[in-house]
Amino acid sequence: MHPFDDGLTLTPLGDGRYRGRTSPAYANMVGPFGGITNALMLHAVMLHPQRQGEPVALTVNFTAPIAEGEFEIVARPVRTSRSTQHWTIELTQQDDIQVTATAMFALRRVGEGWSDSEASAAVLPGPEGAAPPEALPASPTQGLPAWVRRYDIRAIEGGFERLMAGAPEASSLTRLWLRDEPPRPLDFEALASLVDCFYPRVFLRLGRMVPAGTVSITTYFHASSETLRAQPADTHLYGAARGMEFRDGYFDQAADVRAGDGSLLARSSQVVYFKG
Repeated sequence: MHPFDDGLTLTPLGDGRYRGRTSPAYANMVGPFGGITNALMLHAVMLHPQRQGEPVALTVNFTAPIAEGEFEIVARPVRTSRSTQHWTIELTQQDDIQVTATAMFALRRVGEGWSDSEASAAVLPGPEGAAPPEALPASPTQGLPAWVRRYDIRAIEGGFERLMAGAPEASSLTRLWLRDEPPRPLDFEALASLVDCFYPRVFLRLGRMVPAGTVSITTYFHASSETLRAQPADTHLYGAARGMEFRDGYFDQAADVRAGDGSLLARSSQVVYFKG
């Protein structure tokens, strides 16, 4: 079994409740990697027999650190219409709520109607002009949390190498190629995790690691299941992330994950606390 699928293993308990266990393969400095938690919250809905459609938006709020060991997730459909469905999800340990989430699913009208993009390349540039992944070295993993080894990351700029250099940066922009390690077919759960594969932007600005953690992250899915299945499992995706405003112990961070041709697959925005 792929380590990611092992980490996503949920045992149905009935009535939208599932039991899971934290995965050492996705351990972070404190608790599990946020990306695997995002994926777990989404996975509970994907498994639910009442689920309708595909994910459009997912918001995950980290209310307390998740301890190593077992947890329970409950997913509840709040409202279902002809084309949309809204959910609430909670992760608990010993009856304490560690994570809350909301999700919006929809029956997508793939290929119908008008579409366009106004995303600003000045904020999060695309892969145009970037060196291909095979021309870049894999990012170092020694001394980093276990979850980093679960991804093949090839930094274009602002990667772990810059962080380890220990020098403050004027920009928090990171651009990279990434995929699951070992390779795994792309699905919504994997995408929910990949979009969080960027260390806190304040590390890059300060040139050092400081206490920091995500408080809330929202992911918007801009791809259908057909689009995801069309991505070869061993192909790197393109990712970019940048901090926006650092103030009074919190900052917000935006990230994109795109296919190699530049088409947007998912976008996230998160707020992070820090001490520094």
